[in-house]
Amino acid sequence: MDKFSDYPTSLTAPARDAAPVTPDDVADLPVLPRALYVGQTGDLSLRVAGGQTVILQNVPAGTVLPVRSRGVNATGTTAAGIVALW
Repeated sequence: MDKFSDYPTSLTAPARDAAPVTPDDVADLPVLPRALYVGQTGDLSLRVAGGQTVILQNVPAGTVLPVRSRGVNATGTTAAGIVALW
């Protein structure tokens, strides 16, 4: 039973769904996530919702990044085990 099913899903609410992310230099993620989980330490090259590309260096394993990213680039990404949360 989900006691919170009637509550709206806001950006500050916990994620309800998740999907593994395969870094790709062109393809966008199917859903704009509210956060990304990083399973293995490394760099992330992101195409953020605002249109910029940014590289986050040395993201530790187990980090949840509260970033809305349209996609994760293969070029420049060394982190692994990336999961989109929405």
